[in-house]
Amino acid sequence: MKLKFLGLIFFALFFRSYSLERKLSEASLAVGEQHADLPPRGWNSYDSFSWTISEEEFLQNAEVVSKRLLSSGYQYVVVDYLWYRRKEEGVWADSLGFDVIDEWGRMIPDPERWPSSRGGKGFTEVAQKVHDMGLKFGIHVMRGISTQAVNANTPILDPVKGVAYEESGRVWRAQDIGLKEKACAWMKNGFMSVDTNLGAGRAFLRSLYEQYAQWGVDFVKNDCVFGSDFDINEITEVSKVLTELNRPILYSLSPGTGVTPDMAKAVNSLVNLYRITGDDWDTWGDVASHFDVSRDFASAGMIGAGGLQGKSWPDLDMLPLGWLTDPASSEGPHRSCRLSLDEQKTQMTLWSMAKSPLMYGGDLRNLDDTTSSIITNPKLLEIDYYSSNNMEFPFINANSHLKAGNLVINRKYGKLKKRSMLDRHILHLTICEDHSAKGWVSQVVESELDRVCWKWNLGTNKRLFCMDKRKPLLTSDQEMVYKQQYQGKHHLLALDSREFCLDASPKRKLTSQELKGSSFSRCKWDANQMWEFNVNGTLMNSYSGLCATVRTVKAATDDAGGGIRSWIATGRAGEIFLAFFNLNDVTSTISAKISDLDRALPGRSLGNASCTYTEVWSAKSDGPVNTISIDVAVHGCALFVLRCA
Repeated sequence: MKLKFLGLIFFALFFRSYSLERKLSEASLAVGEQHADLPPRGWNSYDSFSWTISEEEFLQNAEVVSKRLLSSGYQYVVVDYLWYRRKEEGVWADSLGFDVIDEWGRMIPDPERWPSSRGGKGFTEVAQKVHDMGLKFGIHVMRGISTQAVNANTPILDPVKGVAYEESGRVWRAQDIGLKEKACAWMKNGFMSVDTNLGAGRAFLRSLYEQYAQWGVDFVKNDCVFGSDFDINEITEVSKVLTELNRPILYSLSPGTGVTPDMAKAVNSLVNLYRITGDDWDTWGDVASHFDVSRDFASAGMIGAGGLQGKSWPDLDMLPLGWLTDPASSEGPHRSCRLSLDEQKTQMTLWSMAKSPLMYGGDLRNLDDTTSSIITNPKLLEIDYYSSNNMEFPFINANSHLKAGNLVINRKYGKLKKRSMLDRHILHLTICEDHSAKGWVSQVVESELDRVCWKWNLGTNKRLFCMDKRKPLLTSDQEMVYKQQYQGKHHLLALDSREFCLDASPKRKLTSQELKGSSFSRCKWDANQMWEFNVNGTLMNSYSGLCATVRTVKAATDDAGGGIRSWIATGRAGEIFLAFFNLNDVTSTISAKISDLDRALPGRSLGNASCTYTEVWSAKSDGPVNTISIDVAVHGCALFVLRCA
């Protein structure tokens, strides 16, 4: 009896110790997730609902995440933009005067779409319901302050005292802190930066994020502050506020048009994830455009680099799969994804091999089994979380199968006949400290006109691309307001049309546009068109404070299409992950030698090794082999898990 009693005591102590250890482990995991030790996963409302989502629709989707995706690591549910806009006839993304704001000029949920927000409760009840499902709650916010608040000239809240902010003997208001010349380029009627050099500007931002914390927000997606919209002052101030809150909040930046690794290095320690592309939609061109940029950020060592109280992750944008709406639409989900099944697998495979955050975008109330199997594939999710040494693998060979009538011709990739290569000059914006931005030269061509050119080679005088530099011409009294603001700044004119000026508007996907023609628009008084030439050879844009650089790429115009790519990574148990991607418009046979794998894997020696493998999508296994070769469908992929002796 005594031994039995002692046994019960031992069991109780063991169970108590185990329970305590488990709770501590879970608490530690929760903190780690909050600080993005792993690439975050979840669902975002934009791809399926644009800005029109209601509380009921949001919670219905959150419930599906909890029941079907949480076990696969999808834990964040994020309300995307304009949750504060009244849904009325004719209202769209850049409408002015339809937003719901409080007495301090802060956005609050539209009570018609979000009825639980009435009575000043904001998202408190929605966040609580999300938390009760075992999930985390996120919101999308824009830069700075709304134009509506500035027009209303609302007072600024002092978040410390809880009253109107006073300094220098006066109450500060929205018009004191709003920077109209820094309006969001793709939503000019919506939002503008605030002056963070002013105490009132910093107080306004703090009041926003303290309110989000009070609502129970776990994730903030800050838009129109990064890439071509760069506002390092707001990013820095918001990051500082987040470190001082009593609630951990993940900090995400969007969008990523024109982002370079050097620009990311300027912010990665301030945030947890940041977009490195423009908006990604369900077109093959959008998917294919991610290969170069993901390669560059992996090469720069940005995957899982230091971040805000943890790590940071380059973000390839949401997964536009399943049941969707259209870009900038004012209606909810109404169509299925336009990507082929092979293209969807390619997208999910690249996102995982690049360890991107995984944010699903389709309406989960219509989640089909095929889509579900793609986004919850266990091996892809393991790679996304736990793989290492992720990089593009260049040591591959391929043959493209070009059809001519009924004849199939195999030609060695890269030696295709009738292959036309055209130079394309592509404008990029990067931080001015980036060495690649120093390539502009100025020369006098007329007494009133200088010319700015980009050098083909910094060691020669050969000019690649030139524009005429002209002081902006005043045409109205209203524009006189900007004369002092743009003192020393210039318009850069297209040589073949003096009415068109170089435009760095974030509306444009500058990374995929040719300079000649498509990056010019009719000259006007606009910060996006104001440039300052510096003696160190940089050309700075007034809107973003970023500098222009020009890349020349070869654009192929043959039947093969976009080429072949490959990525490699290692697993926790020593396995090797190898992905083949066929960007061509024809089926391609892609192969790699096992002996070449260690050229991308530090510390591995596979010269005489043979490997067995399993291909993830087909479940085909083989081995031992010295070479891997497989036919890959148009825009498709193959993903191998190799175990090598």
